Amino acid sequence: MTVREMGRLLRSGKASSVELVDDALAAIKEGDRFNTFITLTPEAAKRAAIDCDMELAAGMDRGPFHGIPIAYKDLFYTRGVKTTGGSLILRDFVPDYDATVVDKFRVGGAVSLGKLNLHELAYGATSKNPHYGFVLNPHNPEHIAGGSSGGSGAAIAAGFVTVTLGSDTGGSIRTPASYCGVAGFKPTYGRVSRYGVMPLSFSLDHVGPLGATVEDCALAMAELAGPDARDAASSRVPVPDFYQRPPARLDKIRFGIPKNFYSDHVDGEVSRSVLDAVRQIERLGGTVSEVQLPDMVQINEAARFILWGEASSVYAAYTDRTQFGSDVWQLIQQGTFASAIDYVTAQRLRTLFRRQFDEVWREVDALITPATPVTAPRVDQNEVDIDGYRENARIASTRFTRAVNFLGEPALSVPCGRASNGLPIGMQIIAPPFTDAWLLRIGQTVERELAIDRPRR
Repeated sequence: MTVREMGRLLRSGKASSVELVDDALAAIKEGDRFNTFITLTPEAAKRAAIDCDMELAAGMDRGPFHGIPIAYKDLFYTRGVKTTGGSLILRDFVPDYDATVVDKFRVGGAVSLGKLNLHELAYGATSKNPHYGFVLNPHNPEHIAGGSSGGSGAAIAAGFVTVTLGSDTGGSIRTPASYCGVAGFKPTYGRVSRYGVMPLSFSLDHVGPLGATVEDCALAMAELAGPDARDAASSRVPVPDFYQRPPARLDKIRFGIPKNFYSDHVDGEVSRSVLDAVRQIERLGGTVSEVQLPDMVQINEAARFILWGEASSVYAAYTDRTQFGSDVWQLIQQGTFASAIDYVTAQRLRTLFRRQFDEVWREVDALITPATPVTAPRVDQNEVDIDGYRENARIASTRFTRAVNFLGEPALSVPCGRASNGLPIGMQIIAPPFTDAWLLRIGQTVERELAIDRPRR
């Protein structure tokens, strides 16, 4: 069910928050062979649900999430609840305060079921966590869920919850959204507070929602967006109205299809599915044209240098390699060899490319690309073969998403089809900075037209 569907049941008296929570917990207990959760908090969830039901009975309505079960990626601080980051170095860490976004959801009446599995320290795209179990894809458990917010995407695809929170440093919301067939939204940099969220890369980290539908993501953004003095990167740009209805048509909206980079080394079924979606957009009145983008290969390379340096600085004090998965340890060590010259050069390139993208937005209102060049790789697959082109599965998973973190643009992954192997295909829509609410409205219109089956329990 969606947030609105559950809300109607609650407000009509056809269901209670306690029943929604009990149903979700029962489904997780019986069917979580996908390793979506690290920590469940059933007692706290039931107490919160009882309070929500009492408030609704008394006429107090906190908004769309009042009484709705949700869950958090296990790097969001939750007061009194273990927050591991999917790691051993933090396996016993219990915060004494909530992250800003956790507090906002709590004030909005959302009921947390617990903490979701992820790629260790959010530093990877597969969520093959050696400490808490590999997150598996509910569409086919022989395949990965993507990462690093793998549990966040898989929990929705499995029908356990309707909305989760994730983080996105190089595609960590959009990749699992694409692989799991759900909606995933990375906001504009600074639009959502990161206070109380374990950092990976200070200048690339974003916080955002995953949802069964794009509307669920929009409703979540209405709760989450806004300035926070405790986050130095938080923006004071006024928060728009995320509740506005989506347009019936897409007339006068200019969509750009990149001439370069995003058509290189893409699985044929993924390409065809995205192009079919583009035709649907044209039928709704949207105008589509090709557009030349800046050097996206160089942008991805610069983003990696920034990530390596910033992530290694976060974990420089941890020197016991036995406390890390081998892939994460290697990445942290790799960052120690990145020079200050490379890091500063990457930041200077960021300014240059930011200006070049401003010129792109003079030509089009939004860009359409595949979210990932392939469907979810198999769990045992370290490389993918794309028509004879072999690529590391981790690098392939974030090839089309990483640049948007570097630039700070809002980006949405929305399901646009299924491959012959039954796995979902995701389409990415990118828009100019601080057009988040507009992008989510457009995404709802596109989603409605594509009519892809959404997760449903």
